[in-house]
Amino acid sequence: MMSINPVDGLRRWLASDEKNGKLSDQPFSSKPLTKDEVLVVQELLWSAHKDRIRLERSEEMQEKVIKIGTLKMPFWYTTYGETPKSGRSLWISLHGGGGCPEKINTSQWENQKRLYRPAEGIYLAPRGPTDTWNLWHQGHIDGFFDRIIENMIVFEDVDPNKVYLMGYSAGGDGVYHLAARMADRWAGAAMMAGHPNDAQPDSLRNTSFTIHVGGKDSGYDRNKVALSWKSRLSNLQNEDPGGYDHWVELYEDKGHWLDFKDAQAVPWMAKRTRKSRPDRIVWLQGNKTHPRFYWLAIDDPQKNNNPLIAEKDGQVVHICGGGSSSVVRIRFDDGMLDLNQPVIVMRNETEVFRGFPPRTISTIAHTLAERGDPHGVYSAEIVLE
Repeated sequence: MMSINPVDGLRRWLASDEKNGKLSDQPFSSKPLTKDEVLVVQELLWSAHKDRIRLERSEEMQEKVIKIGTLKMPFWYTTYGETPKSGRSLWISLHGGGGCPEKINTSQWENQKRLYRPAEGIYLAPRGPTDTWNLWHQGHIDGFFDRIIENMIVFEDVDPNKVYLMGYSAGGDGVYHLAARMADRWAGAAMMAGHPNDAQPDSLRNTSFTIHVGGKDSGYDRNKVALSWKSRLSNLQNEDPGGYDHWVELYEDKGHWLDFKDAQAVPWMAKRTRKSRPDRIVWLQGNKTHPRFYWLAIDDPQKNNNPLIAEKDGQVVHICGGGSSSVVRIRFDDGMLDLNQPVIVMRNETEVFRGFPPRTISTIAHTLAERGDPHGVYSAEIVLE
């Protein structure tokens, strides 16, 4: 019996009104692809993804409210400047307030809408789903932001490599957390007048991060903690000179209100672009865990004080740390290395893989579905048990 070309099989499956099971269950989805076929498959799947998102999420974009479970996150946005060829930048700006009456948080949201103005891009201010002190770093926030980024890529032509995060006061608290635990989503992040609580900077290795605090802002020791983070980021950068791009600014004559001086963080961030495939990754899991980070994935993520570190050197990948992480997945594409040549994986200095990881429709489809990010798609995967 003649074997079906995987690209032809995908075209037929996508065109079928009554699809027979999941895409990953189709025999053609696991067949090896060539480098050229990968490009065709990515285009087919991205086109189908955009059509589905437009169909399923038009209403929430028109209403400007995202609902997940019992929570909802209203959002507002406006657009500045001309659209670059690569697409718009996206600036997600988090309001202050926190554990206070609903009307105060809403007034802070209204204030955030006019607090910053990038020269180009979509400036988006969400309203916190709750009115709690930790409204911007509770565990549900990550899902809301993943969804709004995915939507804005499709509906507003946002460049996923030019997405930025910023926040003031309680919004700044959120930035300390979200900048690190979602570091692979951001081109840059700016923390204004906030406090990190138990956030850690390790995962910021490939994400530009800036801190702006008043020198007289002694509430919760924000000024002292900012200086502590400046020292920690500098130490991390000294130990790892290729990473931890940062800028920490204390305005000595300012308290909690920075009098718009912090707006200089916007053009600083605008010069940065996300590193979607860095050669070195430092991944520290906190209270809110994630199953994926850049070109790594973990089947059962757990909070861990021992970061998982991965480094790519030509055709060789070195993995270490991560504590009790069980199944680790390493993703690849032809832009990272030559998939027509053997790939070697070393774990804790021991060779655990040597071979040719196949490019497959299944891997492309799965990594696209995880994020809805066309620049976050991989064609091959190695699974380490």
